[in-house]
Amino acid sequence: MKVVLASQNRHKLAEIQAIVSKYGIELVLQSELGIHIDVDETGTTFEENSYLKAKAVVDATGLPAMADDSGLSVDVLNGEPGIYSARYGGEACQTDYDRLRFLLQNMRGVRSDERTARFVCVITLLYPDGKKLVARGTCEGLITTEPHGDDGFGYDPVFYVPREGKTFAEMGADRKNAISHRANALYRLSRMLEETE
Repeated sequence: MKVVLASQNRHKLAEIQAIVSKYGIELVLQSELGIHIDVDETGTTFEENSYLKAKAVVDATGLPAMADDSGLSVDVLNGEPGIYSARYGGEACQTDYDRLRFLLQNMRGVRSDERTARFVCVITLLYPDGKKLVARGTCEGLITTEPHGDDGFGYDPVFYVPREGKTFAEMGADRKNAISHRANALYRLSRMLEETE
């Protein structure tokens, strides 16, 4: 079965394909089909935004689509940046580094035991007939007081995973991809696919 991934990201394609291929799913990027959709993420949850992206691709292609929405949720900031992780800080924060600095600035003075956070990923697999599978994955951690590590992107240099003793940016792509929020969501999705076979 051909499924369109609502993304332009080849790294994400490879990561997801490695897990879903055993269920007879062949993933293709929307750009490979000449589809260039910039979905207005008007949802108020990761689930809603993931669905909006998948629905736009299903409507444009007539094929099943898979989309994910993910972000960082910090407890002491009442879940911020959350669904706004990629736009955190507004116009003043144009780069990943700007957003990371803005986050650390907002957490200045917060004690180490109160710096709990998690990365969240919601993946929606939507079929043209309206059937959908929705899987949510998380990875628990702490926000450091300064960046550590050179791998990764976004908030990876300040997201510390205690059981690993490293930030996402210090552990390397293979290890991060094995324990990440996306990996956990994909694991749950694979369980759902097994049940529907």
